Amino acid sequence: MVASKHLFKQKYILGWICIVIAILPLAIHNINFHHVMILLVMYAALGQAWNIITGFTGQTSFGHAAFFGIGAYTSSVLFWRYMLSPWVGMLLGAVIATTVAFLVSYPCFKLKGHYFAIATLAIGEIIQQLFVSWEYVEGATGISLPVMGEGFLQLQFHRSKLPYFYIVYFLFILVLVTAYLVEHSKMGYYLKAIRESHEVSEAIGINPTEYKVYAMLISAFLTSIFGSFYASYILYIDPFMVFSLPLSMRIVLLTVLGGLGTLYGPIIGAAVLIPLSEYTRIFFGGTGKGIDLIIFGFLVVAVACYQPKGIVGLFQKLFFEPSTAGGGKNG
Repeated sequence: MVASKHLFKQKYILGWICIVIAILPLAIHNINFHHVMILLVMYAALGQAWNIITGFTGQTSFGHAAFFGIGAYTSSVLFWRYMLSPWVGMLLGAVIATTVAFLVSYPCFKLKGHYFAIATLAIGEIIQQLFVSWEYVEGATGISLPVMGEGFLQLQFHRSKLPYFYIVYFLFILVLVTAYLVEHSKMGYYLKAIRESHEVSEAIGINPTEYKVYAMLISAFLTSIFGSFYASYILYIDPFMVFSLPLSMRIVLLTVLGGLGTLYGPIIGAAVLIPLSEYTRIFFGGTGKGIDLIIFGFLVVAVACYQPKGIVGLFQKLFFEPSTAGGGKNG
């Protein structure tokens, strides 16, 4: 009964958060605000995808930019060279990213703890250097996508950013629903058992490597989709932009700040980091003089020291945990 009430409360709160996010761009008619909301929703979805492998399964990945970049380059190359719709490239890029995830993650899952994290970091850097040297995709120069007429098929809109927002919002909802279904499925309970103890999960009949691979495949597939969307949104990509370590770390940090292993965490973390980053850049120019990183770094340190469960954990402690003041019942 308690579990069912918790699930109902979780769905209720998530539902209201999604409704508010959907309404905000309609209520505030500002192109900069619409841009910030697009990035906020995109990074919230990326954090949610990363959460599946790290928050649910306990396998820290620092190389998710590799899957993001594969999606971006697949759709961009197909559109730039062959004029295939970005939607076709999005699906094909997700398949390629999933295949790459399988090939590199299966041997990496034989490593544990920080060794796995270092391996994912190295793989991400290797893939970036491959694209830097690959002439077919213009190497370090990058790809400028051709500007076409407005339309859903070519995923280009020039008069308003609202179509981009509601497309990425729909994709975000798909990721959120997927993460919810994974978390509350039999697989989700297996993943959490693996996160808590690799040895105990093996002892009760779970194959940890198999389920880790499943989690990585889902995570890579979802991450790649947003790489394709991002390429169509900004109409230019290069390896240093879409395969970068800072991109992977941004996904990691916003999820940790919001609350690792929770559905709310990536949304809250993105709601803090993305407006902070974009508005300091707009106000101060360039990269915002690093002020956003200073503030965000301070927040991450504070959370790590005082509330390891992130902002979600802080809210739970303040508003949902019963007060113990005055002592408990006697007898």
